[in-house]
Amino acid sequence: MTLPLARLARVTGTALALTTAVSVTGAQAALADPRTPALSTVQDTRAAMRGEGFAHASYLFHADQADREGHRRVAELFRDAAEVELDDHFTKEAETIAYVGSDEANIRQALEGERFEATSMYPTYAEEARQDGDEAAAELFTEIAADEAEHRRLLASALEAVTTGSGRVPAPPKTDPVEVPAGLPQVSSARTRANLEDAMHGEGLANASYTLYARHARETGQKQLASLFGGLAEVELHEHFAAEARLDGLVSDTPSNLRTSIAGETYEAEVMYPTFARRAEKAGDGQSAALFREIAGDEAGHAAAFRHALHHLG
Repeated sequence: MTLPLARLARVTGTALALTTAVSVTGAQAALADPRTPALSTVQDTRAAMRGEGFAHASYLFHADQADREGHRRVAELFRDAAEVELDDHFTKEAETIAYVGSDEANIRQALEGERFEATSMYPTYAEEARQDGDEAAAELFTEIAADEAEHRRLLASALEAVTTGSGRVPAPPKTDPVEVPAGLPQVSSARTRANLEDAMHGEGLANASYTLYARHARETGQKQLASLFGGLAEVELHEHFAAEARLDGLVSDTPSNLRTSIAGETYEAEVMYPTFARRAEKAGDGQSAALFREIAGDEAGHAAAFRHALHHLG
């Protein structure tokens, strides 16, 4: 589930600029290798991953709402879709652009993301929310900025331990879970609402990224680093994303959540992924084009399953 291309450009622009800047030198150098996706394909893949991370997180909270309403099968459907978005779509897309690197590279990537959020993105959003009279959002953005600064400190210590062999990888931070019941938006300005949506996409991406980084750390025998990344992933999802989703009014009643999900999956199946596939094909990136088409088919299947569930809610 994601947003139409025009809206997607607004919502993902900040983080796309960041993630592209982090890896652009390597991507440009790799273009000499015909097996490496073109820069346009890398950018499309990163945009897709951002949408998949957001969908994964959203569906988990939609599932919780379905449970609260007694719709057990719909809750299961949402959780199954969330698993596909992360463990299949996001993971395969990450593989095509070598998104997961060495443990050191993964820590450095995470450090840059946390630095940007702590010192630039969230402070800017907090100030804009204050200007717009959305004090609750300003307070939340300020709180999350402080959390991200602490995450940056933990990751810096982990980097030193991994690269020098001295010291220890810190224990993961404690998560203070936030429940996201159905509710209306709690912000008044369009700018704050847009910033909330951008932030949620970033938190969903961080949750998914850190999940993959944790898996890689376990595979390389870095159990403490895996624990740190896993803990950070939990905070990004169940605390940061959740608190933003609550202010945004992301979760509604189950029929409305299904309709929103149908619209998002249909857009991905019929517009976004076919557009990315055509662009990848034109750039000579046949593997990426095939993956985009495969995922488009999956998203069409999700849309059909959600429509079936909506029809049978009664």
